Amino acid sequence: MRDEAARFYDSRPWLAHYDAGVPHRLDYPEGSIDELFARSAERHSGREALRFMGRRVSYAELERSATAIANRLRDLGIAPGDRVLMCLPNTPHFAACYLGVLGCGGVAVPASPLDTTLELEHKIRDSGARVVFFLDLLYERVEPLLTLPEVRAFVTADLTDYLPFFKRLLYPLRQRRLAPPPIERYSDFVTEGRGLPASNPARRSADDLAVILYTGGTTGVSKGVMLSHRALVVNQAMAQAWIRAAPSDLFLAVLPFFHGFGLSVALNLSLVHGLTLVLHPRFDAGTVLKDLVREGVTLFAGVPTMYTALVNHPRFDTLRRGKLRGCFVGAAAAPERLKQRFEERSGSVLIEGYGLTEAVTAKTANPVGGLKKQRSVGLPWPDVEARIVDPESGEIRGVGENGELLLRSPDLMSGYWNAAAATAETLRDGWLHTGDIAHFDEDGYLFIVDRKKDLIICGGHNVYPTEIEEHLARLPEVKLSCVVGIADDYMGEVPKAFIVLQPGAELSADRARSYLEERLARYKVPRHYEFRDDLPTSPIGKVLRKELERRQSDGCS
Repeated sequence: MRDEAARFYDSRPWLAHYDAGVPHRLDYPEGSIDELFARSAERHSGREALRFMGRRVSYAELERSATAIANRLRDLGIAPGDRVLMCLPNTPHFAACYLGVLGCGGVAVPASPLDTTLELEHKIRDSGARVVFFLDLLYERVEPLLTLPEVRAFVTADLTDYLPFFKRLLYPLRQRRLAPPPIERYSDFVTEGRGLPASNPARRSADDLAVILYTGGTTGVSKGVMLSHRALVVNQAMAQAWIRAAPSDLFLAVLPFFHGFGLSVALNLSLVHGLTLVLHPRFDAGTVLKDLVREGVTLFAGVPTMYTALVNHPRFDTLRRGKLRGCFVGAAAAPERLKQRFEERSGSVLIEGYGLTEAVTAKTANPVGGLKKQRSVGLPWPDVEARIVDPESGEIRGVGENGELLLRSPDLMSGYWNAAAATAETLRDGWLHTGDIAHFDEDGYLFIVDRKKDLIICGGHNVYPTEIEEHLARLPEVKLSCVVGIADDYMGEVPKAFIVLQPGAELSADRARSYLEERLARYKVPRHYEFRDDLPTSPIGKVLRKELERRQSDGCS
């Protein structure tokens, strides 16, 4: 039986179901993302790289801004390997800062604009960031961090930096009181960088660190996933081989660039291959629908909650007048009814895939033009090896047998930042242990059936229960808590907190919610609270999370 399983993986049956023209093996370009962008900018200098709220930024203009930022960072003493944190949404600032950080040899550390002050402080201190870029609207959250001694400069970006003239007049300007140096405005930062003498680009190897993407941890501590220059180049090349995008394509980017999916499949792929990115700093169904049609968008990527909101919007049928040729969905499985409604009414197709930050992003996807199987996340991409193994013994599993999914690919993470033990647990003998339970069918299509980790995917965001539980444990009224994910028609899953109070203590759901909202990004805060006398536990006193999840799904209390 095991020999039969080994033959299945050796034969790589998924290759037979690739779209025509998708290679089985890839040759990867030399250079880093910023170097590949520079070549792209030279070829497409007059073309639009970015569209943002009516403003159009050419490849030449974006390259000038990125070069200026690289010059100014060098002037601040940022050396190859130094970390720069970017708390920015999908605006031209992010693209320019990202390319500038890589161009000076630095390491980009994207952070979510939804992060609380405590979460930002953790990422700054843990990464050792020397410079912080942030949106001016987040000033109140960043202000308490301005005294951090390790940060040499804080740079605040204003949306009006990239608005067309007439929109700048209409925009409700709020001049903010800024602290004295080390704080600086983005526009001044770029202007000063343009006045500095040009210097040679930093020399880096493919194995050098390029990006740290923070992802929640099952221990409750957000861990930094280390991605090399090679990993970023390889992943965008894999995506390009699958999608086969052309400079004539327009990619609407609402998936955040601080997430691996948005960073690689939208930003990196588009800028390296000469596409135009239509930037949306946040998701609004009506605005996205309007731009999908008005801008003539051909490619779009989102999470199931976005597609649900689009399908339910009263103007969704206008999408048939657009030019969409491919819509990609990740982060969680899309319900079959949602896919059917979207495809029937839009005239486009939903292409499901699977990935994780530890492998930059996507590792499998359904063919763009070929067979898409119900509930499957598709086929392994070129140069991606996959195995299903017994979670305990490590013995390989055959067709239709569930087990833990292992991946081997040239774009796996280098490890977790400052977390050698977690790295050793996840990366073993060149294989990434995903913690996801899955199986293959006889054609090599992958099906994800469960998660080994206690992960909740809420609207495409990863939520780790232990992080929430650790904050609840700091409330003096709380004796014990457990957070699980429960089904939600819109978000897919939402967190629910089960709480046991100390004898005689009182705590309301509203107070618990307010307490957590001060410490966690809003999407992490449980929507539901249930107070109990006790929680199911094992003989050694460990709360049985799976038992609570089972009772919820069964409708039991």
